[in-house]
Amino acid sequence: MKITQKIALTYIRSKFQVLAAISCVKAANSAFTLFCTPYQKSKKKPSAIFNNAEAVEFRLQDDTIRGFRWNNSGSKTLLILHGFSSCVFNFDKYVSAFVKKGYRVLAFDAPAHGRSSGKTVNAVLYKEMILTVNTLYGPVNSYLAHSFGGIALSLALEEIPHDEQVSAVLVAPATETVTAVNHAFGMLGLKNPKVRAGFDDIIYRLSGHETAWFSIRRAAKNIRASVLWIHDEEDEVTPLADALKVQEDNLPNIKFVITKGLGHQKIYRDAGVREMITDFL
Repeated sequence: MKITQKIALTYIRSKFQVLAAISCVKAANSAFTLFCTPYQKSKKKPSAIFNNAEAVEFRLQDDTIRGFRWNNSGSKTLLILHGFSSCVFNFDKYVSAFVKKGYRVLAFDAPAHGRSSGKTVNAVLYKEMILTVNTLYGPVNSYLAHSFGGIALSLALEEIPHDEQVSAVLVAPATETVTAVNHAFGMLGLKNPKVRAGFDDIIYRLSGHETAWFSIRRAAKNIRASVLWIHDEEDEVTPLADALKVQEDNLPNIKFVITKGLGHQKIYRDAGVREMITDFL
């Protein structure tokens, strides 16, 4: 962690400690807003492949979702879904590979990310984006999702009629939302159970579901697509331990590949992983 990030984290922790002492409700609301706010905008510049793309956009609630479409006459359609604080520009090599394979490729920045508008995002809103893309530009035959995009995709696939002919690749997916919230509270130094209860109550009021419901392990039992799940042993963002619990369920439509030394970000940029994904889809 850079020194500037450490200073910022120390300040945020102090702010939340004071806020929690004043009002657990306000602390919970602020924690939820922070949890849904990308911590930085991706600084990746578009590569040449984006100069050859068709720019497309649509409205999603109060946001404008912007993205790209390639090879519109392709016989199969791939939708690329980036992770938290990322953007579609990070997946240029996948776009090139699948356009060469004859795919029609779609890639959109999630709300509050990249070129799309908005200040916050959550799994439900990202899911709604995926459902809207399917309605406007589908049907989608294949999906590639990294990190936060993975939990959003799993929720969407529960609602999209599909069978084993649909394929999906989950790369280091955010498997359990409870784990993500636990990590965030640890980073913030928030130990007051009333603040955590208030946070979970916000999720329930907004979605009608408990925090634990937002789980790929739970959703996977309702997914019929052929799935390739790639996760790294040293992932410190989305722990392998959560993924291994899904593997233990031994679902016949999910194939697991465990890597080592790639962590959370390098994994989808790795040439070997990219080749594995292009071979699968």
